[in-house]
Amino acid sequence: MDSTISKFYQKSRQERIKLLAEKGFLTENGEQLFMEEQLLDATIADNMIENQLSQFPLPIGVALNFLVDQKDVIVPMVTEEPSVIAASSNGAKMIRSGGGFTTEIHERAMIGQLIFKDVLDIEAAAKMIRDKEQEIIEIASRAHPSIVKRGGGVKRVETRIIKNEALEPEYLTVHLIVDVQEAMGANTINTILEATAEPISNWIKGSTLMQILSNYGDASLVTAKCEIPVTGLATGEYSGAEVAKRISEATYYAHLDPYRAATHNKGIMNGIDAVVMASGNDTRAIEAGAHAYASRTGRYKGMSNWFVNEAGNLAGELTLPMPVGTVGGAISVLPLVKANQELLQIHQATELASIIVSVGLAQNLAALKALVTEGIQRGHMSLQAKALAIHAGATGDEIEQVVAELRKAPQMNLATAQAILKKIN
Repeated sequence: MDSTISKFYQKSRQERIKLLAEKGFLTENGEQLFMEEQLLDATIADNMIENQLSQFPLPIGVALNFLVDQKDVIVPMVTEEPSVIAASSNGAKMIRSGGGFTTEIHERAMIGQLIFKDVLDIEAAAKMIRDKEQEIIEIASRAHPSIVKRGGGVKRVETRIIKNEALEPEYLTVHLIVDVQEAMGANTINTILEATAEPISNWIKGSTLMQILSNYGDASLVTAKCEIPVTGLATGEYSGAEVAKRISEATYYAHLDPYRAATHNKGIMNGIDAVVMASGNDTRAIEAGAHAYASRTGRYKGMSNWFVNEAGNLAGELTLPMPVGTVGGAISVLPLVKANQELLQIHQATELASIIVSVGLAQNLAALKALVTEGIQRGHMSLQAKALAIHAGATGDEIEQVVAELRKAPQMNLATAQAILKKIN
């Protein structure tokens, strides 16, 4: 088989599929699956990516019980993981009992980086750039006047001297802090960077290595907080106060051990990614920024913080970079994104960011409570039962029958599901 196919991108979707089948990369069944009619308009899909063959559907569901800044919110989520929406709704229900989430937008801006090398006097160059801040802002404004008319544009200029392994100054990096309004802003920032790179390079007599936005969006920080009466946390084995203390200790541990922190944070991002995807935003950018922020002290830590406050309640908080948009790119192209925005009842990117960080905190609470009480597997496997039933071959009414029996079985696995399906048939 040969994967070097000339002008593949110029062929129609159907021609690409047939060609891959002819070359032995697809079976007849695979070819038929790719050929099936898709939800997204063919023209949109073919122009969104290169070499498009088909579409890869994921289910959209909604998380309930969210009260964010005293506003009831229905949260659309796109995910393949059965437990995510259930856990998020459960966490939001517990938090609602204490008044819901309160959020704070620290700032709403994106960072563009101009990276210069071969600068003879980096300290002097950095001072020159700081002195010329207003001139840089004016150049940027001329490069993208439409964003300025909407109230955005470059708000300030910062410099950073980057040292090498020998702790010697090697690069001069200029940050343009840009208010991108309702968009995520990548194209806006890149346009501004290209316009400002040459004049700055001439001033400091250095050469440009590159100019690109940074996905470490610490100029777009959002905090979500909550407070929960411990009485609502009690289980059959533990009092509410004991559960609160154990959740607090679990968070403390995630700040100490990066092996635990990675899983702790992955759970938070389960919910965040699902809403970012449903809103048409860039999950990879949000993931990169969140994990970079979790490492800001030089050690990778858990993103959230839970503690028992002076009132004896369980208090939680989560601060993350959340540079999401409500217009532009895939957001303006995908029809279901608009429907999801209707569900969310949002009109500004800051509202979306507040909801997303709240979802991360709810997700974290539900996971931590399960971990420090009954364990994660019981609830997780219960929600996996439907997937197992479908994998075993159950269809229609058979799915619920197999699920009901699986939940009673001592072992919940594929073999058990297959045996149950065989028995009911």
